[in-house]
Amino acid sequence: MIKFAQFLKKRGKTKPRPSVPQGERYYVVGDIHGRCDLFDQLILAIEKDDERAADAQSTVVLLGDLVDRGPESARVIETARQWGKRRKVRYIAGNHEEMFLESFEDKEMLRHFLKHGGKETVLSYGIKKRRYNELTMKELQRELHDLVPAKHRKFLEAMEDIVIAGDYVFVHAGINPKHSIEDQKRSDLRWIRDRFLKHREPFSHVVVHGHTIFENLEHTPYRIGIDTGAFRTGNLTALVLEGDQRRIIQARERDGSITVAHDEFA
Repeated sequence: MIKFAQFLKKRGKTKPRPSVPQGERYYVVGDIHGRCDLFDQLILAIEKDDERAADAQSTVVLLGDLVDRGPESARVIETARQWGKRRKVRYIAGNHEEMFLESFEDKEMLRHFLKHGGKETVLSYGIKKRRYNELTMKELQRELHDLVPAKHRKFLEAMEDIVIAGDYVFVHAGINPKHSIEDQKRSDLRWIRDRFLKHREPFSHVVVHGHTIFENLEHTPYRIGIDTGAFRTGNLTALVLEGDQRRIIQARERDGSITVAHDEFA
């Protein structure tokens, strides 16, 4: 009889759901990649949601890769900067911000950057396509120094690598499973993929990340991938965390028009 009671007690134990600190709410936004049209609508939706929700200290976290691939990287950077003047926003650097910054001084990195969506970023700062095609790498670097505002470079340089909130950790790409949260390398936080995605054991925190595109959110007990491929799919996603509850706000482009959807997320 005692053994059976112990079995029932053990069976009744459920692991508490991961949570953020009490009295706090987080809006975690996936990779924007130059889609300022979607970003604009998601900002409006987040602000409306925050006004209507229960009183809490709210923080927006942008998971990086604001730039490249989509057509309006310059405007995304300026919009993100201005948003941070009106409310609490924390900015995480992605691998595309890293490439962009290094391109100002390193011609080989500039060449690599342009092949991986950087061309669209360069054009978003006002260089015409015809002129872009005529410039050498050295000339293009000079153009970047002239056209990209110093305030944009300073903004990108000041980005963080990791944000921790209760049982969650927010990073761009993921974490190295071999190391603790405190011992992560910047290169892994911005670039890691397979070693992180294939890991099947618990981490110390639930990792919320971007970097790898999942057309539907990727969700395991240990990580949540919220890069829904905005530049390609027209879906830009924010994960809302409050207490142990999760929700989704998504800006979606269909047939040239953008709508916003609110969904529960287990």
